Amino acid sequence: MGGSHAHASEVQILADPRRRRRSHLVLAALLVPAALAAIIGTFLLWPGPAADRVSLGDPYGVASGVALETGTVERTATETCPSSKGLSEVGGRELDCQVSYVIPRGSRAAVPVEVPPETVASRPLQPGDQIRFLDLHQASTAIAAPYVFVDFVRTVPLLLLAVAYAFVVCLVARWRGFRALLGLAGGFAFIGYFMLPALVDGRPPLLVALVSATVIMFGALYFAHGFSARTSTALLGTLFGLAVTALLAVWASDAAYLTGVGDESSYTLSTTVPDLSLSGLLLCGLLIAGLGVLNDVTITQSSAVWELAELAPHSSARELFTSAMRIGRDHIASTVYTIAFAYAGAALPVLVLVSLYDRPLLDTFTSGQMAEEVVHILVGSIGLVLAIPATTAVAVAVVKAVGRPDTARPTPAPAVREPRRSTQDANDSHLL
Repeated sequence: MGGSHAHASEVQILADPRRRRRSHLVLAALLVPAALAAIIGTFLLWPGPAADRVSLGDPYGVASGVALETGTVERTATETCPSSKGLSEVGGRELDCQVSYVIPRGSRAAVPVEVPPETVASRPLQPGDQIRFLDLHQASTAIAAPYVFVDFVRTVPLLLLAVAYAFVVCLVARWRGFRALLGLAGGFAFIGYFMLPALVDGRPPLLVALVSATVIMFGALYFAHGFSARTSTALLGTLFGLAVTALLAVWASDAAYLTGVGDESSYTLSTTVPDLSLSGLLLCGLLIAGLGVLNDVTITQSSAVWELAELAPHSSARELFTSAMRIGRDHIASTVYTIAFAYAGAALPVLVLVSLYDRPLLDTFTSGQMAEEVVHILVGSIGLVLAIPATTAVAVAVVKAVGRPDTARPTPAPAVREPRRSTQDANDSHLL
């Protein structure tokens, strides 16, 4: 009975109405201006009709008579390449290559499709594979290889993997996982309908990135985790991390002379969309890339503060902050190499290529595209690390609500306690 009475007193400390009102006022004073700025920014930066006029068209339909077909591989054989047939008659040499006989969709007659050697070395075509190929036989009678391999059809395996992912998330996280998936879909929709067209339309990339990241985080966090002081605290920490990342990115991109011109896609964009700043596009990508991990650490740190406050509600703000930062330091230690390894995995082909060059290691990592990856890792990690103490400080301030409430009249505990709800549900209801 004594333990039950003490627990009831502690829970009332966290559920005090005056504390809830104070915490709501503090959070609203910080978040409402940010939300209004994001809404106004979206309205001012919304892309105009010029973005719809920029189009590269179908890359496989530019020539008359060219068609992109889909078919099923019937068999594969090594024989004379269709592209080299007839060379022996003019003094050349016919070459052997892998030729797959493919039955086009809606047809019964197989056609010979020449497969590039790099595809054969990586993943040879097998009977039953679904592929896309170019049908060139109507484009010109002088073409030696009228059917050319383009790519595999991956629709079915990717859909199965996506369904499996959604099933696992909903099975483990239940309704909250389902809401997180919907929030993810909404975030990508906002990127597709606002951010990308705004960049094409020549809007300032840094402002577009900040507005997009803010809107996405407001929607994703509240939709997935609900409207609570815990979620609002994590959102404040996320916005702080974004601001730090943006400032560092602006400085680093200029100090490290990052141009954003590192691959064929950049050159295509520079000629197709002359108003688009490639260096600004690099900044935009840096901010969006850090959203997921940044949100992860702020939500976790905010939850840690709430759990510690529930276990020891009479602890001082200093004690609560110190205890939560012990957890935060472990999180920092793990996320530091998480970001680095994530970028290293994404840039693995580039890493393998540069490792083959006979150049000093420092020169390799400070040149061209590798410098961009290094800046991505360092800037994103600094913003991530600084967001943890900032989120912890805000969470402690909200829990304490600018002062300790009067606990002289605790609510008596009932003789028989009901089964305790889950920690997350109890915290959300206490602090709403």
